[in-house]
Amino acid sequence: MAVKVLVVDDSGFFRRRLNEILSSDTDIQVVGTASNGREGVDQALALRPDVITMDYEMPMMDGITAVRQIMQRCPTPVLMFSSLTHEGARVTLDALDAGAVDYLPKNFEDISRNPEKVKQLLCQKVKDIARSSRRHHYTAPAAAASTVPHSSSALASRPAPAAPAPVAQRASHANHSSAIRRKAYKLVAIGTSTGGPVALQRVLTQLPAGFPAPIVLIQHMPAAFTKAFAERLDKLCRIRVKEAEDGDLLRPGLALLAPGGKQMMVDSRGSVRILPGDERLNYKPSVDITFGSAAKAFHDKVLAVVLTGMGADGREGARMLKQSGSQVWAQDEASCVIYGMPMAVVKAELSDAIYSLDDIGPRLTEVCQ
Repeated sequence: MAVKVLVVDDSGFFRRRLNEILSSDTDIQVVGTASNGREGVDQALALRPDVITMDYEMPMMDGITAVRQIMQRCPTPVLMFSSLTHEGARVTLDALDAGAVDYLPKNFEDISRNPEKVKQLLCQKVKDIARSSRRHHYTAPAAAASTVPHSSSALASRPAPAAPAPVAQRASHANHSSAIRRKAYKLVAIGTSTGGPVALQRVLTQLPAGFPAPIVLIQHMPAAFTKAFAERLDKLCRIRVKEAEDGDLLRPGLALLAPGGKQMMVDSRGSVRILPGDERLNYKPSVDITFGSAAKAFHDKVLAVVLTGMGADGREGARMLKQSGSQVWAQDEASCVIYGMPMAVVKAELSDAIYSLDDIGPRLTEVCQ
């Protein structure tokens, strides 16, 4: 069955190009187009597409408002198009909070210069999103928990986070008892891709200000986006969050986000190295590279978590961590936007525990000392 796509964009040129690119794949059918957000909502209700591509800056109704209305009235996976700027990053993160599942850069030069590469990336992403949503009988993802900024006065008056609501699928993997053993971990490493911005926000906002372990975050994201994402997390979380810089030191209660377009490694002295992105690698940053360096630096003192995402990045790094005696957790299928990266770890029998997204933050707080 062909994937039905609705294209929403105020640029006539971009609508035509997307229509041409998507229609060139026999597994995809463009069932409609819209030139503004209001028309996009109406078309979504009328056509019931499998996937919607959405611009964010449009007349009549902007893309973020349209996403919110679609999630309320007819939940449908939305792929956002965004500019590679700091403001574009901020708006894209707002769209993901509103319920969009993923994003792609809106780059006219790439379409002209590398049409085959753009076609392959776009069509595959649309099909992967549709496949995942059909498997899960798509419902709008819950918004990430918002919190007040971490000032001393705010923290003093702030209640502890509420316990996560019960979920259908709890940790079910073998060795569950060892996974919840308290330990003085020298590093918590979290890797993710599609669905990761919202997933990371939900995990990190549940950690206390005095979280005892350093944290590194590896999120597949363009270079222009990671600084804005780190700033957003820092405002929402009790812990500190910053985009990593070469020479940064790992500190308890500090999460360092790998910069987009580069690679992040850690060493046994507790410092971070930021290296140029290698064009031979698909992912910049790569979860495998950071996980592998953590295994070498800290051996059995790492707790790694693989969250939602396409592909298998993180599997080989998880293998190195397991060989060093460290712990690896995976997000469960039911709470993933895309069950790719965690599935790769679970299928390779590298996970010590499998947790629902809302259980991961409390479990991290429980086991790290």
